[in-house]
Amino acid sequence: MKIEDGCLVSLDVSMFDAQGHLLERTGSPLVYLHGAGDIFPRIEAALAGHGAGDRATVLLEPEDAFGDADVLLVHLVECRKLGPKVEVGMRYEGLPGQAGGRIYTVTDIAEGVAVLDGNHPLAGWTLRFDLHVRSVERASDDELAAAERPQPPEFLRVVQPPDRRGPGEGTGH
Repeated sequence: MKIEDGCLVSLDVSMFDAQGHLLERTGSPLVYLHGAGDIFPRIEAALAGHGAGDRATVLLEPEDAFGDADVLLVHLVECRKLGPKVEVGMRYEGLPGQAGGRIYTVTDIAEGVAVLDGNHPLAGWTLRFDLHVRSVERASDDELAAAERPQPPEFLRVVQPPDRRGPGEGTGH
């Protein structure tokens, strides 16, 4: 069977940076519903028409993956506002004193100030995906109707760009 919309696809995925360094590999096959928009559109398009046993390599520029790094999502915050023990790599939902939603990662600390970055860690990166199709099967009506779809690993999830509207813009008010 060939991959088309409405198929459950099982595949192995390896992700590399532009220099060919392995960044991540699925530990077990990834299963996704083709045509549901659960993975990057360029990867989904590259897999269409392939069958079990096929391999594909897809190169994604930043705009097709996690987007370009946005300097407006990088903030300097006094460490005392983040808690008693702040370390590089810690993650916070939202910025101190603001509503949450976006995850910020501490990327640096100097002189009592932390750099919080709300970009995806791979924003701005060109990525290569090596894909091996394990199986393709038609999804059942129940699987198509199910509210919960198979969840791809974080490194394959589509990330929505930040809302750039100012207060009151585009809300119809």
